[in-house]
Formats: sequence, structure tokens, C-alpha cells
Amino acid sequence: MTSYKLTYFDFAGGRGEPIRIALHAVGIEFEDKRVSFAEFSRMRQETPFNALPILEIDGVAVSQSNAISRYIGKMAGLYPADDLQALYCDETLDAVEDISHHIGATFGLEGEELRTAREKLVGGWLTTFLKGLSALLERGGGRYFADDRMTVADLKVLMQTRWLRSGSLDHVPKDLVDRIAPNLVEHQARIEADPRVAAYYAPSSQSAASES
Repeated sequence: MTSYKLTYFDFAGGRGEPIRIALHAVGIEFEDKRVSFAEFSRMRQETPFNALPILEIDGVAVSQSNAISRYIGKMAGLYPADDLQALYCDETLDAVEDISHHIGATFGLEGEELRTAREKLVGGWLTTFLKGLSALLERGGGRYFADDRMTVADLKVLMQTRWLRSGSLDHVPKDLVDRIAPNLVEHQARIEADPRVAAYYAPSSQSAASES
């Protein structure tokens, strides 16, 4: 029997969370190794690209969150079989990765330097990408980004939307998504209500994950 071990940060979001949800959706047993940022700083040189998540399949480590999401998504029925719809799914995955890259570039900044960088981001790339994602959602029919059903692309966008609306990013208005791309807010509610996502976030599921 194939063994799986996913290593990612100990929080509900980011690049690793869509993979966790997809693994739960397909009912695959896996070791959910959650590490602190301090732990990661000590182990990062041992990872292929100094980054997480890492998925170990029978002890062999693979990286790159979008590649892992596609792999598990296919197993979980959360990735399109149609080539064009798969392209739409991949485009969305990569767009969210670009947003994460631009936000990540502001980490480590402080004070006025952080404020200036984040305000520039809000008025520039963040607005551009939110409008772009909004358009991709409309192209997909307004409910999902590809295949007229939930895919790993929807899970990845969900994480980004929740993060931007959480208020945890200094100098990024909590209502930015609501103002720029209200259909992404509706999309968030739709994906959170999906039985597979709701089951993952159910208290019993989270208790089991915390014991892994």
C-alpha cells in the first residue's frame, strides 16, 4: 500500500491546504506533518528548493505545490480530464501562485517601507490579479474556474480569497476583494459549503489532523 506524508506549515491556508483537502476528499490516509516557521528554518536546506509543501510518496519526496495539487487532484476527481478544461484549471493555479509571489516579496519589510510596498501592491498587482481571476471565474460559467465543478483550482483560489479578506495582511484592506471582485466572495462561500470542504473543516476532522 502506497504511503503518503505531507509536510507543510501548521496553519489552515497557503499552498499546502488545498492538497490536504484533496487528500481528505479522496479518502487517502496520509501523515499530515505540520511544522512551525522556526522548525522550517532549521530544515529548509533539506528540502529540494528550500520551500514547502513536500509530499513524500513511499519515502520519495516531491515538491512544487501546483504539481502536487494536480497529482492528488486527479486521484480525487478534482482535476479535469478534458484538455481545455485542464488548461483553464492550470491557468488559475498559476495565477494564484503569481499573486502569492508578489505578496511574499513584501514579507520581511517593516514600518513605512512595508506600508509603501503593500499600498503599491494593492493599487497595482493585487488589483490586476483580482480582476483577472474574476474574469477567469466568469469564463468558467461564474460558479467554478474549470469543468463546471469544483477542482483544485477552486481550492487554491479559496485559500487566497480567505487570506486577503482575513485582515491579517497589514495595509491590505479587508474589503479589497469585496470591492474589486465580488464574485470571488460568492465563490468563497460556494466552495466552503461544498460537502468535501465542509467535512474537512468539521471539528472531528480537524481534531484528527492535529493528532497526526
